[in-house]
Amino acid sequence: MMHDYPDRMTPQQARAFRDDVLNIVSQIPHGSVTTYGIIAALAGWPSHPRMVGRTLRYTPGAEQLPCHRVVTIAGRTAPGWSGQRTKLEEEGVTFKPNGNVDMERHLWQPNGLSPADPPPAPPCREGSI
Repeated sequence: MMHDYPDRMTPQQARAFRDDVLNIVSQIPHGSVTTYGIIAALAGWPSHPRMVGRTLRYTPGAEQLPCHRVVTIAGRTAPGWSGQRTKLEEEGVTFKPNGNVDMERHLWQPNGLSPADPPPAPPCREGSI
């Protein structure tokens, strides 16, 4: 699990975060991308975009999800994953001359959320009140 994040996330919150991340990633439409930060915000932990990446990398079964559709806010693909760009191009995602995804054309922002918007309030979880 995410042992290298010594913050206020309890084990139950970490499991809920993982489940939320996997659910959000499963909804990214074909031909679109979203960012680690947007996923973290939607999962209720906007300061944890790196934890989104670790969740996707280390959760068994995550490779069955469209993880290739997750990029940085600048549109950079994951370092060391040469097949990510190929998968995105096969879906019609275009890249700028600098090698980054054309975020203006392909960014998926559920519920109209933009990267500059404040994140939604985290959902109340059973036992959290």
